[in-house]
Amino acid sequence: MILPIVAYGDPVLRKRAEAIGPDTDIDLQVLATNMFETMYKASGVGLAAPQVGLSLRMFVVDGSPLNADESPESEDYDPSVADFRKVFINPEMLEETGEEWGYEEGCLSIPGVRAEVYRPETITLRYQDVAGQVHTETYAGMAARIIQHEYDHLEGVLFTDHLQPLKKTLLRKRLTNISKGDVRVDYRMRFSK
Repeated sequence: MILPIVAYGDPVLRKRAEAIGPDTDIDLQVLATNMFETMYKASGVGLAAPQVGLSLRMFVVDGSPLNADESPESEDYDPSVADFRKVFINPEMLEETGEEWGYEEGCLSIPGVRAEVYRPETITLRYQDVAGQVHTETYAGMAARIIQHEYDHLEGVLFTDHLQPLKKTLLRKRLTNISKGDVRVDYRMRFSK
C-alpha cells in the first residue's frame, strides 16, 4: 500500500523517533513493504518512518538504479549501491569517520529542493532487521550517505539543517511554499494543517 509522504513543516519530521519495542503493535514486515512501495512510487533511495507520519525508529533503503530513475549508463549511477536494499530498525550510529565529502542531496519530504551536503565517508551502525536479528555493520561512500540521511530523519534532522546560513535563507520561501502545500509532485503527500 502506498502511503502519503509527510511534507516539510509537519512536526513529526522534527521529533526524535521512538524505539520499536517487542510490544509495538505494528506488523513491521507489512510496514517495510508499504514503505518500499511508497519510496519506489516517489523514485527515492531511502524513506524513514517519520516521513510516512510514524514516529518510529525505522527506515528502508534501496540504491538500485531502477528504483532511483537512473540507468546504469547514467553519470549519477553508483554501482556500489546497486544491490543495497535493506530495512533498518532501531539503528544506532556507533561511529562516523573519514573525510567529509559533498554530494547534492534531496528529500521526498522536501520536493524540488536539492543542495550539497557534507558527510563523513564511513559509518558503523548497529540495527535490527525485521526478524529482530541484531547486526553491526560498516558502510562507506554512497551507502553511508543514504544511511546518514535517513538516520537524520529519526533524530528530527533534515538535510537542509546541514546547509550554510546563506543557503538556508535562500531556500526559506521554497520551504514555506512546500509546508503550505504549494508544490507539484507525482506522488501522494500529506501537508501539515
